[in-house]
Amino acid sequence: MIRLTPRQLAQTAAAGSALLLIAALGFQMIGYAPCELCILQRWPHLAAAVIGLGLIVTDSRLLRWAGAIAAAIACGLAVYHTGVEAGWWPGPAACSGGMDAMLRLSTEDLMAHLQSAPVVRCDQPQWYFLGLTMAAWNALASAVLTAMWLMAASGRGIRS
Repeated sequence: MIRLTPRQLAQTAAAGSALLLIAALGFQMIGYAPCELCILQRWPHLAAAVIGLGLIVTDSRLLRWAGAIAAAIACGLAVYHTGVEAGWWPGPAACSGGMDAMLRLSTEDLMAHLQSAPVVRCDQPQWYFLGLTMAAWNALASAVLTAMWLMAASGRGIRS
Protein backbone atom coordinates (compact mmCIF):
# COMPACT_ATOMS: atom_id res chain seq x y z
CA MET A 1 0.00 0.00 0.00
CA ILE A 2 1.41 3.38 -1.05
CA ARG A 3 0.77 6.38 1.14
CA LEU A 4 2.25 9.78 0.48
CA THR A 5 1.27 12.93 2.31
CA PRO A 6 0.91 16.08 0.21
CA ARG A 7 4.34 17.17 1.43
CA GLN A 8 5.92 13.83 0.48
CA LEU A 9 4.21 13.90 -2.91
CA ALA A 10 5.55 17.40 -3.56
CA GLN A 11 9.04 16.34 -2.51
CA THR A 12 8.80 13.34 -4.84
CA ALA A 13 7.81 15.65 -7.70
CA ALA A 14 10.71 17.94 -6.82
CA ALA A 15 13.06 14.96 -6.92
CA GLY A 16 11.64 14.13 -10.36
CA SER A 17 12.59 17.60 -11.58
CA ALA A 18 16.06 17.16 -10.10
CA LEU A 19 16.40 13.83 -11.93
CA LEU A 20 15.36 15.45 -15.21
CA LEU A 21 18.05 18.10 -14.69
CA ILE A 22 20.65 15.43 -13.94
CA ALA A 23 19.61 13.52 -17.07
CA ALA A 24 19.86 16.67 -19.20
CA LEU A 25 23.34 17.39 -17.85
CA GLY A 26 24.29 13.75 -18.42
CA PHE A 27 23.23 13.97 -22.06
CA GLN A 28 25.21 17.18 -22.35
CA MET A 29 28.30 15.51 -20.85
CA ILE A 30 28.18 12.72 -23.43
CA GLY A 31 28.05 15.17 -26.32
CA TYR A 32 24.44 16.28 -26.90
CA ALA A 33 24.75 20.04 -26.93
CA PRO A 34 21.59 21.81 -25.71
CA CYS A 35 19.82 24.42 -27.78
CA GLU A 36 18.42 27.68 -26.44
CA LEU A 37 15.02 26.12 -25.70
CA CYS A 38 16.61 23.10 -24.01
CA ILE A 39 18.40 25.38 -21.57
CA LEU A 40 15.28 27.46 -21.02
CA GLN A 41 13.37 24.30 -20.01
CA ARG A 42 15.88 23.60 -17.25
CA TRP A 43 15.14 26.72 -15.20
CA PRO A 44 11.63 25.81 -14.02
CA HIS A 45 12.85 22.32 -13.12
CA LEU A 46 15.62 23.90 -11.08
CA ALA A 47 13.02 26.11 -9.37
CA ALA A 48 10.85 23.07 -8.59
CA ALA A 49 13.84 21.19 -7.15
CA VAL A 50 14.77 24.16 -4.94
CA ILE A 51 11.15 24.48 -3.81
CA GLY A 52 11.30 20.80 -2.86
CA LEU A 53 14.31 21.59 -0.67
CA GLY A 54 12.26 24.32 0.98
CA LEU A 55 9.63 21.72 1.82
CA ILE A 56 12.23 19.90 3.92
CA VAL A 57 12.25 22.87 6.28
CA THR A 58 8.57 23.70 6.27
CA ASP A 59 5.42 22.25 4.77
CA SER A 60 3.75 25.18 3.09
CA ARG A 61 0.80 25.00 0.74
CA LEU A 62 2.18 28.16 -0.90
CA LEU A 63 5.43 26.33 -1.69
CA ARG A 64 3.48 23.41 -3.10
CA TRP A 65 1.55 25.79 -5.39
CA ALA A 66 4.83 27.43 -6.43
CA GLY A 67 6.17 23.98 -7.34
CA ALA A 68 3.04 23.30 -9.39
CA ILE A 69 3.51 26.57 -11.27
CA ALA A 70 7.19 25.81 -11.93
CA ALA A 71 6.37 22.32 -13.22
CA ALA A 72 3.56 23.68 -15.41
CA ILE A 73 5.94 26.25 -16.91
CA ALA A 74 8.46 23.48 -17.62
CA CYS A 75 5.70 21.46 -19.28
CA GLY A 76 4.57 24.43 -21.39
CA LEU A 77 8.11 25.14 -22.55
CA ALA A 78 8.65 21.48 -23.42
CA VAL A 79 5.40 21.35 -25.40
CA TYR A 80 6.42 24.54 -27.22
CA HIS A 81 9.85 23.06 -28.01
CA THR A 82 8.25 19.82 -29.22
CA GLY A 83 6.04 21.84 -31.56
CA VAL A 84 9.04 23.74 -32.89
CA GLU A 85 10.84 20.45 -33.57
CA ALA A 86 7.77 19.03 -35.32
CA GLY A 87 7.31 22.17 -37.41
CA TRP A 88 3.88 22.93 -35.92
CA TRP A 89 4.91 26.55 -35.19
CA PRO A 90 8.03 28.66 -35.59
CA GLY A 91 10.67 28.73 -32.91
CA PRO A 92 12.85 31.60 -31.77
CA ALA A 93 14.70 33.19 -34.69
CA ALA A 94 17.99 32.82 -32.80
CA CYS A 95 17.90 29.03 -32.96
CA SER A 96 15.36 28.01 -35.59
CA GLY A 97 17.07 28.98 -38.79
CA GLY A 98 15.05 32.08 -39.69
CA MET A 99 16.87 33.93 -42.49
CA ASP A 100 14.55 36.86 -43.27
CA ALA A 101 16.07 39.24 -40.72
CA MET A 102 19.62 38.26 -41.65
CA LEU A 103 19.02 39.02 -45.33
CA ARG A 104 18.39 42.67 -44.43
CA LEU A 105 21.67 43.06 -42.51
CA SER A 106 24.80 44.73 -43.82
CA THR A 107 27.81 42.47 -44.43
CA GLU A 108 29.46 43.70 -41.23
CA ASP A 109 26.31 43.18 -39.14
CA LEU A 110 25.75 39.78 -40.73
CA MET A 111 29.27 38.64 -39.83
CA ALA A 112 28.83 39.85 -36.24
CA HIS A 113 25.48 38.04 -36.03
CA LEU A 114 26.91 34.80 -37.42
CA GLN A 115 29.85 34.87 -35.03
CA SER A 116 27.56 35.25 -32.02
CA ALA A 117 24.82 32.88 -33.23
CA PRO A 118 24.22 29.68 -31.27
CA VAL A 119 25.44 26.53 -32.95
CA VAL A 120 22.62 24.18 -31.93
CA ARG A 121 19.28 24.59 -33.68
CA CYS A 122 16.01 24.32 -31.74
CA ASP A 123 14.08 22.91 -34.68
CA GLN A 124 16.36 19.94 -35.37
CA PRO A 125 16.19 17.23 -32.68
CA GLN A 126 19.44 15.46 -31.91
CA TRP A 127 17.94 12.46 -30.12
CA TYR A 128 14.89 10.18 -30.44
CA PHE A 129 13.68 7.35 -28.25
CA LEU A 130 10.57 5.36 -29.21
CA GLY A 131 9.82 7.99 -31.83
CA LEU A 132 9.83 10.92 -29.40
CA THR A 133 12.43 13.65 -29.02
CA MET A 134 14.04 14.66 -25.77
CA ALA A 135 11.73 17.69 -25.63
CA ALA A 136 8.68 15.45 -26.07
CA TRP A 137 9.84 13.15 -23.27
CA ASN A 138 10.41 16.21 -21.10
CA ALA A 139 6.86 17.38 -21.89
CA LEU A 140 5.43 14.01 -20.80
CA ALA A 141 7.52 13.83 -17.64
CA SER A 142 6.75 17.46 -16.81
CA ALA A 143 3.01 16.81 -17.24
CA VAL A 144 3.22 13.95 -14.74
CA LEU A 145 5.22 16.11 -12.32
CA THR A 146 2.72 18.95 -12.73
CA ALA A 147 -0.13 16.58 -11.83
CA MET A 148 1.78 15.43 -8.77
CA TRP A 149 2.44 19.01 -7.65
CA LEU A 150 -1.22 19.94 -8.22
CA MET A 151 -2.39 17.00 -6.11
CA ALA A 152 0.03 18.02 -3.37
CA ALA A 153 -0.96 21.70 -3.60
CA SER A 154 -4.64 20.85 -3.32
CA GLY A 155 -3.91 18.96 -0.10
CA ARG A 156 -4.34 15.47 -1.51
CA GLY A 157 -1.69 12.87 -1.10
CA ILE A 158 -1.69 9.37 -2.50
CA ARG A 159 -3.43 6.56 -0.66
CA SER A 160 -3.84 3.24 -2.38
